[in-house]
Amino acid sequence: MIRKILNCAVALTLVAGFAMAQPKVKSKKEYDAFVAIQNEKDPDQLAKKVDEFLAKYADTQLKTMALDLAADAMQRKGDSVRAVVYAQTALDSDPKDYQAMLLISGELARQTREKDLDKEEKLAKSEKLAHDAMAAIEAAAKPNPQLSDEQWANHKKDVTSQAHEDLGMAALARKKPDVAVAEFKLAVDGAATPDPGTMVRLAAAYDQAGKPDDALAMCNRILAMPNLHPAIKKFAENEKARAEAAAKGGK
Repeated sequence: MIRKILNCAVALTLVAGFAMAQPKVKSKKEYDAFVAIQNEKDPDQLAKKVDEFLAKYADTQLKTMALDLAADAMQRKGDSVRAVVYAQTALDSDPKDYQAMLLISGELARQTREKDLDKEEKLAKSEKLAHDAMAAIEAAAKPNPQLSDEQWANHKKDVTSQAHEDLGMAALARKKPDVAVAEFKLAVDGAATPDPGTMVRLAAAYDQAGKPDDALAMCNRILAMPNLHPAIKKFAENEKARAEAAAKGGK
């Protein structure tokens, strides 16, 4: 399963971009260096630029945003360990950094295995961070007047949606599919634009909860979406086949 990485990257760029309109840089060189980070497409090069930026501008007010961008880049690359390291450093820098909370929460929920000796500790931390992120975004002020009320409201909806997705993944790790269904449904219904990856997770949770008809309906909804990512399409098709087999077996 893939996480909604692209949406997170867009959100980070949006908020960081508007934040740049504020007088938070001390020189044009610092500004240009941060813009270069935002414009970098290669995850490893982006992380390298963040490391160099923080070494050169140790007292920058853009530290947390730079670290969030590096964490997101590592998550896009599939390097969970480095992603969490960058996100935790960002959270240490700003305890209200909900993007970092969500990244760590999601990685913990997704990476935790049944036989992990610290399973309960990791899942409890994942759930706490998800709830903390929802509280942080609820209390957060719009970062810049140039951000429209609608854009800010939609961003808050998507952040809250991601928190519910993390809670759903934690519930699946606890083998509580009914709880996962409820959380994934909140994630899908509450998002400004429902994420197909989250919808696939909901379909899978329906299947695990013994509700193949609901899973089929969700899969058909996903597969009817235009410009569907090939990986998402494959997951949806596989889940649909699983739901169809379960539905037939129950008759």
